[in-house]
Amino acid sequence: MMEKESNKTSRRKFIKGSAILTAGLAATPLMSFTDETASINTSDNIYLIGPQKGYSPQIGTLLSTMTMMRAWVVRTVKDLTVAQLDFQIDEQSNSVGAMLLHLAATERYYQLNTFDEISWGKWDEDIKKEWDIASGLGKKGREIIKGNSIDYYLQTLAEVREVTKKEFAKRDDQWIMKSESFFGNQPTNNYAKWFHVCEHESNHRGQMKFIIKRLPA
Repeated sequence: MMEKESNKTSRRKFIKGSAILTAGLAATPLMSFTDETASINTSDNIYLIGPQKGYSPQIGTLLSTMTMMRAWVVRTVKDLTVAQLDFQIDEQSNSVGAMLLHLAATERYYQLNTFDEISWGKWDEDIKKEWDIASGLGKKGREIIKGNSIDYYLQTLAEVREVTKKEFAKRDDQWIMKSESFFGNQPTNNYAKWFHVCEHESNHRGQMKFIIKRLPA
């Protein structure tokens, strides 16, 4: 556990270092907070991006960003029926349900790669059997991932995220900065890998919102 004074210092440094970025975002609004966040329960302080209790400063900051994005994803899909979750715009598109399971699969594979230090795709066959279809989507995903309720998808996402949180708590900022050749054979640290997990959810949330707006009346 970090000492209380260390937490305060880390948060002050984070806030000071974020001032320029915050000013830039304020000059160019990315979204309507009234429209996008009105129904999100803020009791867990999801809008306090920064170091979090029980985590090293950089890991806590990353996790707080992931937590906010997950809350937005949940808000987007939480009221969908099975038929709506299975809806496809055309034969080449993925359903919202398939994309939700895809998010869980992606996070699971980054757990294996960063926590267990397994080279990408080299995990056991039982892991591949469980997650490869959701990870790859495509034709198999469209054929198989269907008929599930929203509770199934949200529970799966939550179970995978709990593993991430527990593993994050065991590690420090030296670990999050550890790098290897990864994206495009470029030096890539664990921070970049896990930020990708977060922005990946943002990307698919946009696709989900597009599909939801086109659901049959």
